[in-house]
Amino acid sequence: METKLLNLSGKEVGMYELPESLFNIKPDPYFLHEAVKYYLANKHRGTASTKTRGEISGGGRKPWKQKGTGRARAGSNRSPVWRKGGVVFGPRPHSYRQDMSETKRHAALIDALSSKQADGAILMVENLDLKDVKTKSLSEFYKTLALDGKRILFVMDKPEKNFLKASRNIPDAGWSLASNLNAYEVLRHGRLIFTVSGMAALVDNLKADSRKEDTTNE
Repeated sequence: METKLLNLSGKEVGMYELPESLFNIKPDPYFLHEAVKYYLANKHRGTASTKTRGEISGGGRKPWKQKGTGRARAGSNRSPVWRKGGVVFGPRPHSYRQDMSETKRHAALIDALSSKQADGAILMVENLDLKDVKTKSLSEFYKTLALDGKRILFVMDKPEKNFLKASRNIPDAGWSLASNLNAYEVLRHGRLIFTVSGMAALVDNLKADSRKEDTTNE
């Protein structure tokens, strides 16, 4: 499975053989949905909180006597029916964390990559080694590939300082190390642009983890 290899001007300089094990799998949409829910749940901070009647200040005495006033009975101004009173069944801080095995996370990543490749959304670039820190340096690349207005994720093996600084002013441009790539980040971006070294790092990372799993199972 070959795809075009580009330079930083957006011009084709050759062909690149994509690994079949990562980009030629039939994706399971239900499994991908499960994976996305897992990542979104674990991003949820769960810090929303409201005060119950026991946490509201005041309420130390009965607002008025029980009988003879013509008013409804009231025992405390912290009651939920009062303005500024406590909240019944409101949100409380708690964890939304879900668990998913490393094997399933890797399978979801491969499904997501295959889905993007099927849509023609995977691009390969030689490197992201910019000579200067200028957004203008990337403008020709974006213009040639008509990437303006699209959410792009650059995947590399290590941070490229000049590139990261130059891409700060480009809307919807994100980046990820190959070792940190996951199914959610793949699916939420319209295009994925891998460096050659980034692709090699991704393949090595997945192979290393699979060997680790085989050793554990033994």
